[in-house]
Amino acid sequence: MTTRGTLRLATRSSDLALRQAASVRETLEDRRFDVELVEVETRGDQIRDELIHRLGKTGAFVRALDEQVLDGDVDAAVHSMKDMPTEGPTDLVVAGVPHRASAADLLLTPTGTELADLPSGSVVGTSSLRRKAQLLAERPDLTVEPLRGNVDTRIEKLLAPDLQAEHERRVDADRDERAENPSESADSEGAAADGETEDFEQSIEEWFDGLAEIERRALERELDVEYDAIVLAEAGLRRAGLLHHVEYARLDPATFVPAPGQGAIAVTARADGDATEEIRSALDHPRTRVETTVERTVLAELGGGCIAPIGVHAKLQGEYVHTVARVLSGDGEDEVAASRDLPVDDHANAAAEFAADLAGRGADDLIAAAREAAEE
Repeated sequence: MTTRGTLRLATRSSDLALRQAASVRETLEDRRFDVELVEVETRGDQIRDELIHRLGKTGAFVRALDEQVLDGDVDAAVHSMKDMPTEGPTDLVVAGVPHRASAADLLLTPTGTELADLPSGSVVGTSSLRRKAQLLAERPDLTVEPLRGNVDTRIEKLLAPDLQAEHERRVDADRDERAENPSESADSEGAAADGETEDFEQSIEEWFDGLAEIERRALERELDVEYDAIVLAEAGLRRAGLLHHVEYARLDPATFVPAPGQGAIAVTARADGDATEEIRSALDHPRTRVETTVERTVLAELGGGCIAPIGVHAKLQGEYVHTVARVLSGDGEDEVAASRDLPVDDHANAAAEFAADLAGRGADDLIAAAREAAEE
């Protein structure tokens, strides 16, 4: 089959980033392009022991990829839209915005507990200032601790305490049973942590063999913090194929407001690039383009970047784009929140006016305080 040419796409090398890039590649290949993925290490990948908001200006995971585009080494770059700065080089454009996955956040726990039902003092892990502020706004009795790493690593940290405790019970049970019955192979009996005997249907070996790879890695993980829950984006979990390994409760995006652009992929290209219009034609999803334009316009007008807890979620509903926004203090005690139906035929200007209203109601003060705190 004759193709329309080869496109080189820059992507981060994490599993999630590669999956996102692969979805873009498949769409372009359906349009008869040959596509080559070019893996690029970013500053955000190099610095693994700092929280995202301490990595510098917005775009720790973005700039290295876009530099490849501007230098002409690749034709386009594939990003998680929520990672993208609202201001970029004038000769770079968002050429394609594919259909967005869920924008919602999920609360992951060993048993699928709802946020309202977490015991007081529960430790919740997140690397996001926005998520931390919204968690504390609803549940100030929770302890929110930093959480870094790729999606796999974060889930391992959640699963590790329970899996390691069960493994220890099984080891103790096996040892006690062997001591009581030295001539028998004790592969199905166990002693509980309180000294009582409990029955296990499987031997330790059978139990271990039945674990998923991510659970086996969790068994080996050393923890500085034991998390009772963590918060992650639903879209990332689904794209990484990990959602079936965890129990979760969905956080309503109308109240636990996502990051602008969350769940969406953005493909950047040179404004004057030969393939830019073809990429737009092949990839762009009009509804997602409108919704994310509203969200990112509000963010850009407020100027918060990743230094302030800001959530914006837009949903196209007929002739209007229903938009909800929350701007909070870092501890979740203060906030400015509002919702508005914006006309779809002038959604960008209407989004800017909405942001100006939020700023005038005190959002500017919260963002200024967050900026001062970040500079200390």
